[in-house]
Amino acid sequence: MDFTSRQFRAFSLVAQHRSFSRAAEALYITPSGLSVLIRELETQLGFRLFDRTTRHVGLTSSGSELLGVVRESLEKFDAAVSRVGQSAAEASLSLSVGAPPLVAANILPEAIKEFRSNRPDLRIRLFDVGGEALTRLVEEGKLDMSVGAFFKPAPGLRRTPLFRFSLMVIRPDNDLALRRTSTTWSALKGEPLVSLAPGNLVQQFIDRHLARAGVFVHPRAVFNYLETMIAMVEAGEGNAVIPSFVLPACRNRKVVMSRLINPIVNLDLCRISLRGKKLPPGADDFTSFLRTYIARWAGSAGIL
Repeated sequence: MDFTSRQFRAFSLVAQHRSFSRAAEALYITPSGLSVLIRELETQLGFRLFDRTTRHVGLTSSGSELLGVVRESLEKFDAAVSRVGQSAAEASLSLSVGAPPLVAANILPEAIKEFRSNRPDLRIRLFDVGGEALTRLVEEGKLDMSVGAFFKPAPGLRRTPLFRFSLMVIRPDNDLALRRTSTTWSALKGEPLVSLAPGNLVQQFIDRHLARAGVFVHPRAVFNYLETMIAMVEAGEGNAVIPSFVLPACRNRKVVMSRLINPIVNLDLCRISLRGKKLPPGADDFTSFLRTYIARWAGSAGIL
């Protein structure tokens, strides 16, 4: 049988008020409309719920037996609707953002802190995720968006550029002669270089441009994370080619940075999100803020 919550509410209200007219007012319908609901319910059940006269409305024994079950069901339904509604409202004010560990640690925390001063209602949940998981988690709907440099095409994803960076070389800060704002790719020949693991997409991008410049590298050491590599450059393990968006992680290290030229190699820091999925309210506001926030420090750095 297909019963409706409206039928059950009509039944419960008539039993509560012992009046069709007062129950109709509580349900915001006409008494005749209420009578139709009760009559349909009784027809579907196959028994009468009320004994009614012009002066009196009372439950039948069958109606009394059914009333407790109906009220319990309505209470559970209302509680579930309230709980789900609250969860949906909270979800609409929450934005999940993925980013590589270095970006998550050195760029986004201050950006989120500053953004929160203008939008305290929006909760931003940050997930530090490495490699291709940034893309996969967005594709699976587990993240609203990810921020990073994305090299592989993904037809199901929308790509929104945040800022155009370039590649640069970092060296330990122990030689005044190395403190120059730019370096040619060909000047890297013979320099001791360290790198990221060969499977890293950023390193694959860097290696392609090293090869085009005729720089063939046998790295002195290989690391899994950019931040580790930067620390090892500071320690004198070697020099490294890195994207300039990691500049914030270099500021607290004794390394010197030079923009690579002839040619300048650009790469974009982007936001990716799932095509066809409506982002939570505030996602576009945060993206616009992030674009301005990054441009503020990146534009003044001089080597980007």
